[in-house]
Amino acid sequence: MSHDTSSRFDPRGLALPGLVLALWWGATHFGLTDTRIVAPPAEVLATALGALESGELLEGLIASLGRDLAGFALGSTAGLLLGALLAVSGLADRLVSPTLHALKQVALFAWIPLISVWLGQDEAARVLFIGLAAFYPVLFNSHEGIRSVTRELAEVTRVFRFNARQRITRLILPAAAPQIFAGLHLALIYSWLATIGAEYFFKATPGVSTPLLDGRADFDMAKVLYGMVVVGLVGAALNAIASRLEQRSLKWRHSR
Repeated sequence: MSHDTSSRFDPRGLALPGLVLALWWGATHFGLTDTRIVAPPAEVLATALGALESGELLEGLIASLGRDLAGFALGSTAGLLLGALLAVSGLADRLVSPTLHALKQVALFAWIPLISVWLGQDEAARVLFIGLAAFYPVLFNSHEGIRSVTRELAEVTRVFRFNARQRITRLILPAAAPQIFAGLHLALIYSWLATIGAEYFFKATPGVSTPLLDGRADFDMAKVLYGMVVVGLVGAALNAIASRLEQRSLKWRHSR
C-alpha cells in the first residue's frame, strides 16, 4: 500500500510569500518607494475589507466563478468528446487533426474580435472565449491518452468478450485516465486565466477583474493590488482543488 503525501500542506511554501510581504511592508513603511505606485499593505487590506463589507467581493467572485465553470464545462466536454472520436476513428483523425493543430497555433486573444462579431459583448461571448481556452488541453490529452491504449490491452477485451460499454469503462477510460485528468487540470487553470481576460477585454461586467479596471481608471493602486491578490488566491485555490480531485480520482492506480 502506497501512502500519498504530495497533497499535504507544507508550511515551507509560505516562506516566499512571507518574504515578499515583509519586503513590501518595509519598502512602503520606510519610504523606499512611492506609495502612489505601490500602495502599502495596510491600505490594500482596508480596500479588501471594504469590498467584503459592501458585498462587492462576493458578487464579483460569484459572477467570475460562474462564467469560469460554465466555460470550463463547455470546453472540456467538447474536447473530451472530440478527442475520443479522433482517437477511435483513424479517418476522422486524418481529416480533422491537422486543422485542429493549425488552429491551436492561433493565440487565444486573437479570437476576441471574431467572437465579438458573432456573439457581441454579452455573457455568451465570455463563456465561449473561456470554453475555447479549456477545449484544446482536454482535446489533445484525451486524444493521446485514449489512442495510447495498447494493442495487447485491446486483445484482453476480446479474450474476455467485453461488449462496447465494458471496453470503454473497464479498459479505455482507466488506461487513459491520467492524461484525461491532466488535460482537465490544465483546462481549469487556463479557464481561470481566460476568465480574467474575458472580463478585461469584453464589455465591463461584475467580476473579480472589476477592481483592476476601476483601479486603473482612477489610478488607485490599492484597488489594483487588491484585485491582483484576489485573482491570484482564487487561481491558487482552483489549482489546489484540481490537484486534490486528480489525486483522489487516480488513487486506485497506486493502491495495491
